[in-house]
Amino acid sequence: MQEKRQRTVVESQAERSEVIFPADANGLGNLFGGRLMQFIDLVGAVAAYRHARATTVVTASMDSLDFVAPVHVGEVLILRASVNRAFRTSMEVGVKAMVEDPKSGELRHVSSAYLTYVAVDEKGNPVPVDCILPETEHQKRRYEDALKRREARSGETERKKRVRKSLETGWYL
Repeated sequence: MQEKRQRTVVESQAERSEVIFPADANGLGNLFGGRLMQFIDLVGAVAAYRHARATTVVTASMDSLDFVAPVHVGEVLILRASVNRAFRTSMEVGVKAMVEDPKSGELRHVSSAYLTYVAVDEKGNPVPVDCILPETEHQKRRYEDALKRREARSGETERKKRVRKSLETGWYL
């Protein structure tokens, strides 16, 4: 088995920029929430890939997704992702989305999310990932908070499993 090493947060950070076009927007000229979720998932996956150095990573969950402000057609969307914490085979990645006004260069926060990715091999089996080494105070806070979020997710996952087990098959709306 390969020895685990530590990677810094900076080693795996990822950034993505998108110009928002009418095809990405609803009738009010605002970016579709699902499209923003897609961009968040993609940039988060890049950070997870860079950290894990695995065959692939799969999205296990997206939580705490906050739509803070709308993104309008013609604006430049900038997303930045960092691995907050690595566990045995999974990683929590934080993604922040900002909009840059193309004329003034001013930035506006529009969304944030936490995602969990699992590193897998070519057969889809989970594989261990390296540890993360937070260096700054901000990174250390995010590292500690990631464990709290993981514990909360774990409790909620168990609750959902019990509920699903108790339900009959069919639609419950």
